[in-house]
Amino acid sequence: MKKLIICCLLLVHFGGRAQVATVGKSLPEWKEGYMDLHHINTGRGNASFFIFPDGTTMVLDAGELDPTNARTTSKRNTPMRPNDSKHPYEWIVDYIKQVAPQKEKTRIDYALITHFHDDHFGSYYPGAPLSADKQYALTGITGVGSLLPIHYLLQRDYNYPVSLTAALKRLPAEMNYKKTWTNYQDFITAASKKGMQAQFFKAGSASQVRLQHQASSYPTFYVQNVKSNGWIWTGKDSLVVQHFPPVDSLDRKTWPDENALSNVLVIHYGPFAYYNGGDSPGNVFLGDPAWRDVETPIAKAVGSVDVATMDHHGNRDAVNENLIKTLQPSVWLEQVWTADHPGHETLIRITSPYLYTAKRDLFATNMMEANELVIGDLIKQAYKSLQGHIVVRVLPGGRQYYVIILDDSVPSIPVKSIFGPYAAKAAQ
Repeated sequence: MKKLIICCLLLVHFGGRAQVATVGKSLPEWKEGYMDLHHINTGRGNASFFIFPDGTTMVLDAGELDPTNARTTSKRNTPMRPNDSKHPYEWIVDYIKQVAPQKEKTRIDYALITHFHDDHFGSYYPGAPLSADKQYALTGITGVGSLLPIHYLLQRDYNYPVSLTAALKRLPAEMNYKKTWTNYQDFITAASKKGMQAQFFKAGSASQVRLQHQASSYPTFYVQNVKSNGWIWTGKDSLVVQHFPPVDSLDRKTWPDENALSNVLVIHYGPFAYYNGGDSPGNVFLGDPAWRDVETPIAKAVGSVDVATMDHHGNRDAVNENLIKTLQPSVWLEQVWTADHPGHETLIRITSPYLYTAKRDLFATNMMEANELVIGDLIKQAYKSLQGHIVVRVLPGGRQYYVIILDDSVPSIPVKSIFGPYAAKAAQ
């Protein structure tokens, strides 16, 4: 009865579903106490923008695939959204400026790069626009950071398993990834001179990301850093363990791949919990070392959550059985940019009642027709929405939340559909 009364009071206070959002209208602006988790679809990689309860902001990844690469514009990949009149980084900034709190429209408190792949932090390409000082090319996070100054840039320690900068020096100068990495470092140098603080993401920490405005008003909010490189939180205090065996700097077979090095976090707000694991893998294929499964120890530390993004976009090497049956989210989010997302067997696991029996709703930013044709009816049966920006709007206190889909075909991003309210599991 007490829970029912609280639920009713919340609906009265916020005017019910119609006041959370209205189909065809702009998303009502963020208000203090809300937490908005935006998953932005440009068709060119992952990009998320979070507004925490006191107005602190975070960008999590800002991908931008190389438009001169034949695959990027092939039928295998998703088209640009809403159109190609702007670069992807410009569309990300345009989106942020529409939804950010008034005082936060000109800067970003935190930017977190989960790992160094172009669909998560951008790619250099010939003809990319240059920064005002001509010091670096604008693509992905370097473009976003040039238009919206970043206070803290969080990234994995790129001196592991070997120095990425040193390793790339051995490669031919014309290699695109080498140019991408050099461009990223040039951005950090230029932005740091203007006040940006670049930090390595600290696994186990629950204080590296802090509310910047009114932390004392929201004591139940915190960001738990779960994993970075091979360091994985144990679930106790700030203790971490090294998951990977010792590395031989001369033997690349002993080096964990970039996906396995992903930064992982869980955002807590009262009873509500949100998981994002970057491109963390969990399924070990023939020839893979057993330690490539980082999802199993991640899941043991994290436990149950309410909303989870699919690791590696729902690809075949990720979202393993242990992760699914441990996290058991009510809502799964999938950020899609290619026909590889999701893998058919991945979707079978996610929807299986044998891993957990509770109801779950799936949402995708950009499902491709190829997936619908190959996978078939399971797509329509599993997903509540197949296209659009995905917003998780958590109500004050974290006991309830909605999933709101915004139309990604037009720059004005009107509300397309509304799902919920969902109750945070720990509040039930």
